[in-house]
Amino acid sequence: MTMTNKTRALLGLAGFGLATAGVAWYGSRFSRNSQRDAWYQDLEKPSFTPPDAVFPVVWTALYALIAFSGWRIWCAAPSRDRDKALRLWIEQLAENAQWSKLFFGQHRPRLALGDIVALEQSILGYIRVAKKVDRAAAGAFIPYAAWVAFATVLNAEIARLNS
Repeated sequence: MTMTNKTRALLGLAGFGLATAGVAWYGSRFSRNSQRDAWYQDLEKPSFTPPDAVFPVVWTALYALIAFSGWRIWCAAPSRDRDKALRLWIEQLAENAQWSKLFFGQHRPRLALGDIVALEQSILGYIRVAKKVDRAAAGAFIPYAAWVAFATVLNAEIARLNS
């Protein structure tokens, strides 16, 4: 790799990292405040709800994998599959950001459920397409898909228990 290519790759990684961090920051605006805490604490939640301390640890690791995966796809040779995977990567990131706003910001678990179902579909679509471009990039999304599947069940149960 030439110095120019190495610099471009590092700048690309920084860009994917910043985009992902921006979504994490956006979501945290809705999930970290006293109004959210009071509303969320008052919700009836299923017995399988993880302790609050689990969420930032899991999401930090997942966001790192999300950025890494998108960067790997971006570094791949141009192709239709690469372009489609990058579109799906952007789509899932937007849906990810929207969920926190709907669930914590607007206190609308049912609406958030529709968003998280769409998010899971985008993640799975990304994995399918990314696998054709870079298997490591696709594999990096598997923990994310698993967590969002669990979060979907959790969201659905919270919506059911609190309707």
